[in-house]
Amino acid sequence: MQYIKTYFPNLTPKQENQFMALEQLYTDWNAKINVISRKDIENLYLHHILHSLGIAKTINFADGSEILDVGTGGGFPGIPLAILFAESIDLENVTFQHGSVEENKSEYDFVVSRAVMPLPDLLKLIRKNIKKEQRNALPNGLLCLKGGELQNELVTVKKTSIVFDLKDYFKEDYFDTKKVVYVQIVKK
Repeated sequence: MQYIKTYFPNLTPKQENQFMALEQLYTDWNAKINVISRKDIENLYLHHILHSLGIAKTINFADGSEILDVGTGGGFPGIPLAILFAESIDLENVTFQHGSVEENKSEYDFVVSRAVMPLPDLLKLIRKNIKKEQRNALPNGLLCLKGGELQNELVTVKKTSIVFDLKDYFKEDYFDTKKVVYVQIVKK
């Protein structure tokens, strides 16, 4: 929890309580259904919650923003973002899609993901889920947590993407290769 308080010092008491409650919640559920790697549960706040909040270093969601969390399982990054942006993203405005995006017919301001799927494939799946109307500083699109070398994945989206290195925001070694990739999706 200290990681969250270090990088997000203006949390309300309610937000602090919600973030603290995640440890017990994920520990309990992880013992039953392996939500995240059992070897990694002790790194919940660093590897999963703070990593998810890396998106918050790239955008401040406007009131009423609607988010689709795709393919991540475990509610990352959607749940931490909904807690942090409780004033602007009602948890009812976060849809969790574990499985086929094709089944989801709704439209959203942003799709957030921690999927390992290559960006071009993910973009093909979610393009229809993005709203035309804009309400945020970044135009509607995809905010994806990625790691490692992305040069090949970015070739097809270079003109409409921005890569944010999380090592610029977080000092822990874990973030040396972690990134938030934003891809603008233009609706025609």
